[in-house]
Amino acid sequence: MFQTIRNAWKIDDLRRKIIYVLIILLLYRIGSQIPVPFVIPDLQASMNAMEGSILQYLNILSGGAFARATLFALGISPYITSSIVIQLLSVAIPALEKLSKEGEEGKKKLNQITRFVTVALALITAIGYYSMLKYGYNGTSYLTKDGQTIFGAVVIVACYCAGSSLVMWLSEKINENGIGNGISMILFANIVSSGPSIVSALWSLIKGQYSADMHHAVQIIIAVASVIIGIGMVLLIVFITNSERRLQVQYAKKVVGRKMYGGQSSTLPIKVNNTGVMPIIFASSIVSLPATIEVLIVNAGVKLNKFWTGFFDLFGTDSWLYAVLTLVLIIAFAYFYILISFNPVEISNNLKKNGGSIPGIRPGKPTSDYITRVLNRVTLIGAIFLGFIAVFPMVLNIISGGVMAGLAFGGSSIIIVVGVVIETAREIEGQMTMRHYRGFLE
Repeated sequence: MFQTIRNAWKIDDLRRKIIYVLIILLLYRIGSQIPVPFVIPDLQASMNAMEGSILQYLNILSGGAFARATLFALGISPYITSSIVIQLLSVAIPALEKLSKEGEEGKKKLNQITRFVTVALALITAIGYYSMLKYGYNGTSYLTKDGQTIFGAVVIVACYCAGSSLVMWLSEKINENGIGNGISMILFANIVSSGPSIVSALWSLIKGQYSADMHHAVQIIIAVASVIIGIGMVLLIVFITNSERRLQVQYAKKVVGRKMYGGQSSTLPIKVNNTGVMPIIFASSIVSLPATIEVLIVNAGVKLNKFWTGFFDLFGTDSWLYAVLTLVLIIAFAYFYILISFNPVEISNNLKKNGGSIPGIRPGKPTSDYITRVLNRVTLIGAIFLGFIAVFPMVLNIISGGVMAGLAFGGSSIIIVVGVVIETAREIEGQMTMRHYRGFLE
């Protein structure tokens, strides 16, 4: 990977694109530090009490800006949600499905719709975020007196809505003039920004200063084990991400005039992790809802009785029920997502139109049924892999008695980081190949 970046840096066009992406990410990180008027920028105490909630997940995706209540506190999340919603609706609504099949012009219209939905979601989220800031944590508001007026509310909501729209614009600029996917690059920068705090925690463990109640030798063992486990998870993610099931496809020979065409064989690749990190995002959002509701109720000053306290404890990140539900939902969402993004019938029809067939399988419905069977098996392997990556950190947290409490969403973060690195390296290599290819005119 480093050799690829070094070679790309020697090409003027690629070097300009890499520098462009770095400048965009730098501007984004600067925006993540800009304060908003009438807001007291310190929600860290509230974040510590939101362990395992969807708010903690939003804080991770925003690179900590959510906890600091800065301009980009909402981050890229409204744009991600809007993109997912439009993608799902493109399957359910015929008009959107027609646009998705109209090529570049239809893609532009869908992108325009996605932008409008992003602004609407950002507005709704900004209003909810303002309410959280107003009521604060345990009755302590994070707004000044001016911020609690109507004028202050309008200014704060407008700032957060504008910040989210600006993040969307920055990500699209990466798509147009840079390298890699804009959403992925911003998520990558946000997650990597928490690296120094992780290194600091590991260093505290090594020095024996993490906890006075824990023996120094135990802290060293935990630090070393964390590093080894992290490296192992990265290697596993790289292996599964590059793994695929290849179906052999044979094209029939046909005579056109005096020439014979076709007759060659090809492959139809089906990636093991065809769904990416989406099932983890969906599952984490649903499983963390009870913890989120608990945080909002407690912050509103409502005291929970014994029954509700025990009920919400069942859905804490340190409970086995949380881990089991996460695993089940990840597998379910993996099949759901592959169902709407991969159409075996359409692939079978395309093969039939182009004179292709899978050896030993008749064209038409038998081919689509065969592809469906293979897809179901491959998806199960990918879903189990995603479930393991997401649940394993939670199991470590449960076994360690809460020492590794910050790992609730660690699996999805690692998958995002590794996936972005792999895809970006592939795109750089692809563009380098295009620029070094000698055509027949030379």
